[in-house]
Amino acid sequence: MSDTRRRVKVYTLNEDRQWDDRGTGHVSSTFVERLKGTSLLVRAESDGKFLASHIFDAQVQGKDPALDITQDPIDESEEERFPEEIPETSHLVELPPCELSRLEEIADLVTSVLSSPIRREKLALALVSEGYIKKLLGLFRVCEDLDNREGLHHLYEIVRGVLFLNKAALFEVMFSDDCIMDVVGCLEYDPALVQPKRHREFLTKTAKFKEVIPITDSELRQKIHQTYRVQYIQDIILPTPSVFEENFLSTLTSFIFFNKVEIVSMLQEDEKFLTEVFAQLTDEGTDDSKRRELVNFVKEFCAFSQTLQPQNRDAFFKTLANLGILPALEIVMGMDDLQVRAAATDIFSYLVEFSPSMVREFVMQEPQQTDDDVLLINVVIKQMICDSDPELGGAVQLMGLLRTLIDPENMLASTNKTEKTEFLSFFYKYCMHVLTAPLLANTAHDKISKDLQEGSAKINPVCPGQWNVQSPVKALIDNFQTAQLLALILELLTFCVEHHTYHIKTYIMNKDLLRRVLVLMNSKHTFLALCALRFMRRIIGLKDEYYNRYIIKGNLFEPVINALLDNGTRYNLLNSAIIELFEFIKVEDIKSLIAHIVDNFYKALESIEYVQTFKGLKGRYEQEKDRQSQRISSRYRRDARSLDEDEELWFNDDDDDDEGETVEKSRIEDDFSDSYGKYMEAKKGAANGAGNNVKAAALPTATAVTPNSSSASSVKTVSLPATPVMKTTLVGLVDYPDDEDEEDDDEEEQSPRKRPRLTS
Repeated sequence: MSDTRRRVKVYTLNEDRQWDDRGTGHVSSTFVERLKGTSLLVRAESDGKFLASHIFDAQVQGKDPALDITQDPIDESEEERFPEEIPETSHLVELPPCELSRLEEIADLVTSVLSSPIRREKLALALVSEGYIKKLLGLFRVCEDLDNREGLHHLYEIVRGVLFLNKAALFEVMFSDDCIMDVVGCLEYDPALVQPKRHREFLTKTAKFKEVIPITDSELRQKIHQTYRVQYIQDIILPTPSVFEENFLSTLTSFIFFNKVEIVSMLQEDEKFLTEVFAQLTDEGTDDSKRRELVNFVKEFCAFSQTLQPQNRDAFFKTLANLGILPALEIVMGMDDLQVRAAATDIFSYLVEFSPSMVREFVMQEPQQTDDDVLLINVVIKQMICDSDPELGGAVQLMGLLRTLIDPENMLASTNKTEKTEFLSFFYKYCMHVLTAPLLANTAHDKISKDLQEGSAKINPVCPGQWNVQSPVKALIDNFQTAQLLALILELLTFCVEHHTYHIKTYIMNKDLLRRVLVLMNSKHTFLALCALRFMRRIIGLKDEYYNRYIIKGNLFEPVINALLDNGTRYNLLNSAIIELFEFIKVEDIKSLIAHIVDNFYKALESIEYVQTFKGLKGRYEQEKDRQSQRISSRYRRDARSLDEDEELWFNDDDDDDEGETVEKSRIEDDFSDSYGKYMEAKKGAANGAGNNVKAAALPTATAVTPNSSSASSVKTVSLPATPVMKTTLVGLVDYPDDEDEEDDDEEEQSPRKRPRLTS
């Protein structure tokens, strides 16, 4: 008889959130009257062992994703097939009566089921179906009235275990208005503590709900209260879950998440509320404490928005932009209140992270309406420079935001305009002088800088008390906080060198910025000297001859080499970074820089032998000089009237070989003596003539090479035996291997005519 049970695949979710294949089996179902639900049982098809069970509510829609049922359900009851095993799997957990005397038993039961997903599911269903939670909380109030510490400790274990069941249906009951404070009360009585915590007192008396603008929607108010309290339970009351307990509270996290989504959506839909918030935020008549509360509200509002789906988040920030969030930030970021500025910085970071283009578009419209000093980006730069935190935490955050704004990678290019070109032009025109003001102020180095002489208005003191830019002699301020700030500015300028081409190059040349930066090589703070060196390294790394000529003309390697020599024999990061700079120049064979370094500094560097970098530079230099010499000499063309001794030997060797291959020995000797005698007579006659005469018959092509030989009194043609000499005049100075076969054929036919060439 065929098996009527249906085949399924069973998967279980392990602790690593991965699905484990438990195998293939046969599923059957049975209806449990007591639970008003259906129980599924799966047995392995190989050996009949029990694989899994699952209990569904009576109103089941869809199917369990862990069970892939490939055939229709059947009516056959599993109780009829395996009656002896059904009681173990089909019934819910039996809950003890909810009485004071049974609290220990209840606590043990709740704790024992946490290790089994199936038993956790059964217990959760039992707690919901029997209204057990409210009964337990009633016992809590009784125990607290009686000061029954043992019972309260048991209730702590019970409530904590129920939270770890991780069921949304239980959370809806526990976090309702009439139950949540009792839940918090149960969690105050941790058995590990001598005295209970006072969480309820904090939530009801210390924590105050501030309404910057009155909220009239009661549902919204209730949702805000609930979310705050549940977040408090998760973050403060419950202990940090261990690795094995992380998944126990995932549903609690989701509960908070969806509450925040609802709050943001409800506030966003209330246009009157948000309009009033921004109106008061930008109103000059708003007092400082009220404005601080408004800014903190907007900050919290933006933080909640991170829970929204991308499309909803887009709509949220567009709503804020339409309400005037950026003009409001421009006002509050310039205030003296540190808390307000810190909150405004957080809001600004949310906006930049969401849409840098939106911020850039707003900023580029400002010069038409306001002065340079109150531009939003200049306000951000000034706040970065004037950060009073010794660790410059706020400055680091703002520097990251500035880098995002000036990063060409996230700039859009449309058909009508190019955001990159427009914004970078704006930034270098209106903002760059504010960014570099502290750097220029601290590197004047015992002289009045050209910037200060010609335009002190351009580099106004950013923080008057901290940066005295108008001082005629500004020594290098070398305290730690200043060094940190200059390092941040250099990091941003280095980013500009890497990602901006024309704008930063023009700025560096006009301000002689690299020279000012290299003054920082003298800083006692090594990290600052390394930042200055990194700036130069990025410039050289571009291999731009425009930069190279600027470096050579300004002799800007001198401070780097001085720093290397001052460092002595110490093997540290500064030493390695400087050597890497010169190694890069050597490997990339940047000829102009190599020549400049060797010509001007090699004597100071030749004693450094623990690396071969500088000897390698010298070698590159010598090779280039040799190549230049060879190139010059190759341009000189010799007078064709004289042959080098080597060339004559070449002709002799070549023709001796040809002669041996073309004629018989006896015949060669006779003809050769006769021709040789006549040739030598002709040669002597030519030698006795004027020194500037040319043997046109011997090398007629030479006259083309020396067209300026008109100063010679005459060109005499030497009479040699007609037949042999004519062949000689057709021989070039270079013998190509491809011609040998043709020459051999000619030699066999006309060998007597070629013999005189052998002695030429």
